[in-house]
Amino acid sequence: MNAKGLATIFIVGLTVLMLAACGGQPPIDIDTITAQPKTYVGSDTCKMCHLEHYDSWKMTLHSRSAQDAQKDRDAIIAPIDETHIREDLAKLGDELEVPADQIYVPKIEDIKIAIGTQWKQRYIVEKNGDLYIAPVQYNAETHRWVNYHEKDWDKNPWLLKCGGCHATGVDLEQKTYTELGVSCEMCHGKGSWHAALPKTAVFEKRRTIVNPAKLTMGVAVQICGSCHNRGEATQYKGAGWPVGYEPGKSLEGYYKSTSYAAGDVKQVYANEFSKGHHQQYIDWRQSQHYKEGVTCTSCHYVHQIGLPPTRSQTIGAGSQQCFECHQILNKTTAHAIHSFANCIGCHMPRIAKSAESGDLHSHVFMALLPKDTIDNPEVPNSCQSCHKHKDADLKELQEKAFPGSLDDW
Repeated sequence: MNAKGLATIFIVGLTVLMLAACGGQPPIDIDTITAQPKTYVGSDTCKMCHLEHYDSWKMTLHSRSAQDAQKDRDAIIAPIDETHIREDLAKLGDELEVPADQIYVPKIEDIKIAIGTQWKQRYIVEKNGDLYIAPVQYNAETHRWVNYHEKDWDKNPWLLKCGGCHATGVDLEQKTYTELGVSCEMCHGKGSWHAALPKTAVFEKRRTIVNPAKLTMGVAVQICGSCHNRGEATQYKGAGWPVGYEPGKSLEGYYKSTSYAAGDVKQVYANEFSKGHHQQYIDWRQSQHYKEGVTCTSCHYVHQIGLPPTRSQTIGAGSQQCFECHQILNKTTAHAIHSFANCIGCHMPRIAKSAESGDLHSHVFMALLPKDTIDNPEVPNSCQSCHKHKDADLKELQEKAFPGSLDDW
């Protein structure tokens, strides 16, 4: 037999041995795996099978909502210069509840975690075994330092008040978390069963993980609402996030949203539009979009293969997103005097605050008219959110945009 024949026999024999070896492996006991308590496994486990989705998630703000500043000093985006920080704080004058020279300013080596990067950054330090947000905040777009709960900063543990929306797998009893950031399991649920099952157990594997795209719209949108919200937990006293909530459940059973009617005048305007950040769910619940079934993911990608198209992960850029569903049907009243390229300027006015007042859009999708401010001076309006009209007379603005609208007022 020639060399070619021997090589063929060798390859066939090796293949048979390999198949025999594979066939000799004990079958996976699915019941035993799913009898164990579900646990968090972390995004490093998820990426072993879902690398493209992992890479796209890494480009989102969710992945950077909290970063380990001990492992990566570059997570801190501003110089921690105590002299400069105190100079900025002193400029705030009477806004401070503690004198600028007495506010605690962390040293860079004391910062455990950096929260946020786009609008602002806050810093987590450890004190007496608990994690707390330091009482200074860096506002990225204005490059200035401001105060943050300087009077009681060390009375509100971070994990209890905020941690469940900035870290995955928070355990309040153990004071631990699985990983920093809003990672895979925050939206898809605990992954231990899913990771343990082989790919051959296709249907069982699918059933062990949550795919929000396959949930009903009303339940799926509550995943976003579990963090893009403000209020208090109903299952864990004192918590500021929905402790016990899992993707696919009803959020109302775990969390009660805040409101102006309930006395929250700091974070909500008198018309119940949001003043504060991460409250888009509160706004959306008041909108016509909510009534018609237009949800967060109708406009926003959570993660997308390849580069995200816009800063806010929207499907279209700016008002082009609106035109995906809406058509301009008339050119009367306010529509007659404005550019049709800008729905957002009026219908999503910048009246909410992340770092600086007016750096976030309202998500009620309703134009606020000058007469809304005339009726209640505390409520802003869309016209004056535009720099051109910020100092204009309200009655003149109302009459110009909607002639005759004040006749019966």
